[in-house]
Amino acid sequence: MTGLIDTHCHLDRLDDVPAALALAKEHGLSGMTTIGTRLSRAQTQIDLTRFDTPELRIWCAIGTHPDHVGEEEPPLVETIIDLAEPEGVIGIGESGLDYLHGAPPVREAQAQSFRVHIDAARRAGLPLVIHAREADDDVASILRDEHEKGAFPFLLHCFASGMDLARTAVELGGYISFSGLLTFPKCETIREVARAMPAERLLVETDSPFLAPVPRRGKPNTPGYVAYTAARLAQERGLENEAVNALTTRNFHALFRRAA
Repeated sequence: MTGLIDTHCHLDRLDDVPAALALAKEHGLSGMTTIGTRLSRAQTQIDLTRFDTPELRIWCAIGTHPDHVGEEEPPLVETIIDLAEPEGVIGIGESGLDYLHGAPPVREAQAQSFRVHIDAARRAGLPLVIHAREADDDVASILRDEHEKGAFPFLLHCFASGMDLARTAVELGGYISFSGLLTFPKCETIREVARAMPAERLLVETDSPFLAPVPRRGKPNTPGYVAYTAARLAQERGLENEAVNALTTRNFHALFRRAA
């Protein structure tokens, strides 16, 4: 498999999934991962893997986004592990901390949920997809603290943080995934991180239907548009597009080992 992989999208939020998959093929994709935002809707993500074909692989991850921790009962490690058993589930998440939307009263609940998802990822041996927004210091602190209890695979998705968190993630064995933000004119800090991090830890994503990259900015995003982000990553790294496509696909499979 050498085509691009959209590491993180939300197929359940798209209006026309078959059309999005057809467009993904046109843009040279070979796979994508649809990401859960509520454990109570894990089956929705699992059901979407019915679109999986040899030509375009569809995997999923299951978890509760920090914005939704107040909408569900606190998760149990055993529940997450059980939900992650189906073959199409290759990761856990997204989980993490969001201080833009999460006011101080809910941040403790976010942290508790984050730690439970980490423990589930550790015990299941599946990568954790981490959402980090305006919470760099606390995300780094939790990652270091939990790493001391035992290593676990993870990536920081839709990277929108600073160099310090990126370096912490890499030091702990994590990966970094870049979205359309990489192409936004005002996001030079993100491009600095993209240029500085080890090549073997880089991934690309759309986070569709959000954050459409330049030149599709302002329109609904779709997995095929990951090609634009990958092209910008190639530009920042001084590489050919084909080299970045192969690199990020190789990195994806190094992290998501169940994605056979």
